[in-house]
Amino acid sequence: MATQPAPIPIVKSLLIGLTAGCFGGLVGLGGGVVMVPLMVGYAGLQQKQAHGTSLVALVFTGMVGAATYGMKGQVDVLAAALLAVTATVTARFGARYAHVLPEWKLKRSFGAFLLGIALLLLARPWLGTSGGHPATWIVAVVLLTTGVFTGFLSGMMGVGGGSIMVPAMVLLAGFPQVLAQGSSLLAMVPAGAAGAYTHAKLGNVVRGLLPGLIPGILVGTFLGSSLALRLPELALRLTFAAVLIWTGTKYVRTKVPALARGSAST
Repeated sequence: MATQPAPIPIVKSLLIGLTAGCFGGLVGLGGGVVMVPLMVGYAGLQQKQAHGTSLVALVFTGMVGAATYGMKGQVDVLAAALLAVTATVTARFGARYAHVLPEWKLKRSFGAFLLGIALLLLARPWLGTSGGHPATWIVAVVLLTTGVFTGFLSGMMGVGGGSIMVPAMVLLAGFPQVLAQGSSLLAMVPAGAAGAYTHAKLGNVVRGLLPGLIPGILVGTFLGSSLALRLPELALRLTFAAVLIWTGTKYVRTKVPALARGSAST
């Protein structure tokens, strides 16, 4: 069972949520990739606690986001259900895997994940639709398989998984970009809830952070999405990718504790 941190002021948790939501809304990603580093560096959480607490907040983001896209007719409920069927199962395994990893290994894994997301972000202009309409059974296989991987990553990394779901849906299953985004948000709700529940059972959710974190990320996502309509898309992507690369590099270079080095050499 992870040690619970000292009580965290609600203003601090609100700022974390606002910052993560704004960054996520600006570039169309979930706030987990920003929220996790902030909770570790600014609020003093252990890495696994940050992952578990982030997932709880992102469930609410998924609900609000899916409702927003749904009102515009940009959610494919069947596609979201197929993604969630497998993702809900593997998210639990991802959460358990994160729990047993040593802190330094989890940090390095999260750093590599951030670098991968940065590359996807930079490649976004070339991630057009597949140009065709695959057979129904192929689409179903793509969605179920994507759910397997994104569910595990979501539970392990404390993120929504849309950064992986959306490119897979667009490139491999022929979904329009906006429809893929809306559907992935809906799929994130049950998958994220499964991962969050597992993290909570393992003691990796810091409940005292949630009253400020959840409203913060919801308001921040709205503000970031609104601001994104007024700013150059290229500048936003490059700036956010640079932040991810800088943060990911720091995580990847996490030092191995002396005790771990000693046990490996024996």
